Amino acid sequence: MEKLLYTRSEALTKTPTHYCPGCTHGIIHRLIAEVLVELDLMGDALGVCPVGCSALAYKYFNIDMYQAAHGRAPAVATGAKRSTPDKFVFTYQGDGDLASIGTAEIIQAAHRGERISTIFVNNAIYGMTGGQMAPTTLVGQKTTTSPYGRDEAWSGKPLRMSEIFATIDGAKFVERVAVDTPAHIRQAKKAIKACFEVQLNDEGFGIVEVLSTCPTNWGLPPVEATKWLKDNLIPYYPLGNFRNTKGDE
Repeated sequence: MEKLLYTRSEALTKTPTHYCPGCTHGIIHRLIAEVLVELDLMGDALGVCPVGCSALAYKYFNIDMYQAAHGRAPAVATGAKRSTPDKFVFTYQGDGDLASIGTAEIIQAAHRGERISTIFVNNAIYGMTGGQMAPTTLVGQKTTTSPYGRDEAWSGKPLRMSEIFATIDGAKFVERVAVDTPAHIRQAKKAIKACFEVQLNDEGFGIVEVLSTCPTNWGLPPVEATKWLKDNLIPYYPLGNFRNTKGDE
């Protein structure tokens, strides 16, 4: 008798995704879905996805979802949580969205200690809109708007968002993970679950930054893109927990 190793999570629909081959958004979606089921949140969860590669996430999660304007997911999530405090509210945002047009929104939400959770997907580039340089693009990395590579003298260094959140008192859980290996994927799920539990315990704001691939805009095959993440993103964006109030006690 064959042993069943994997089934689609109840928190995911059967809609085929629009993500490019090798993109790891799908892995992140699966992890979130599994955690929603394990924490028995499907009936109470509200997700918020803004503009970006995540824009169609409402098609893929089998829960109630909001579509927000670019960068405004934290504001929409704040309104949803304050008006329905019994609901579990999370945002799903890319780096161009969260670390650029939505920087003020997310920083202020964390500063206020909003009882929301954020999944922050960092692939170091604007994925949906043509592969432009993002605040997280590495120095020397080539994009459509930095064809010779990001120039530190011109554009500064990439923002390390998790390190910034770790300085904010209202942020009670901050961790950076990656989804390039099975071991890292397991750790990513553990971090997402811990982050979600912070909201369930009414402790404050929580965020998990997930280093992800973008093979299309990086101009790399999927396998090489995964290696590029390991060799380039992780050294600049080190993995680990940056803030956990329970761990600090």
